[in-house]
Amino acid sequence: MGDFKTLREQAFAANMEIPRRGLALYTWGNVSAFDNTAGVFAIKPSGVAYDALTADSMVVVDLDGNTVWGKLRPSSDTETHRVLYRNFPGIGGITHTHSTYASAWAQAGQDVPVFGTTHADHCCQAIPCTSLLSEIAVKGDYERETGNLIVKTFNTQKINPLHVQMVLVAGHGPFTWGTDAIKSVYHAAVLEEVCTMAFLTLSINPQTQPLPAHIINKHWERKHGAGAYYGQ
Repeated sequence: MGDFKTLREQAFAANMEIPRRGLALYTWGNVSAFDNTAGVFAIKPSGVAYDALTADSMVVVDLDGNTVWGKLRPSSDTETHRVLYRNFPGIGGITHTHSTYASAWAQAGQDVPVFGTTHADHCCQAIPCTSLLSEIAVKGDYERETGNLIVKTFNTQKINPLHVQMVLVAGHGPFTWGTDAIKSVYHAAVLEEVCTMAFLTLSINPQTQPLPAHIINKHWERKHGAGAYYGQ
């Protein structure tokens, strides 16, 4: 199947965006890059510091969870990535971090309301927070069950994962995704900023209400709708 050099380089470049954007301390995060044709994804190795990473240290895993390239152990969150790739067609990269404000909202177990147009530009509704994992799920395949919980949350709430490309896992932290690995990190940075703004908004005025739907829809549609006119 080859050495997946291009895919590993994509994963490496995206992983290096995590410290560059201040989204994680030490080894608190990982990014994967997915090749839909080959049915494999390259992901950061477990517990390796960012300044020690290279494209050759990325690990390539198939959708059955088998390592098909690399000598290191893949990220401990690999099973979560695998579940999301299997269940969210159209995504090409996934990022997981423990960024401060997004993790704080996750620890509080709260969805992030659409308080402003910055949020609406990137996500057309509240950013969902899952429920806590059950004791049985935690005692089972914890990382796989984390992925299953994210999928269940989106299915139950009828959320389109191509429109809402971010989630908070209660008590844990954020996962984001995108059409490729770099885009998934972009969404992780956006999520952290939106969570920061939402926290500050409630600190200034705890009674702040979400934006009305007509403003939310306008900002979403001008960037993502059929008649989008934002950008070149």
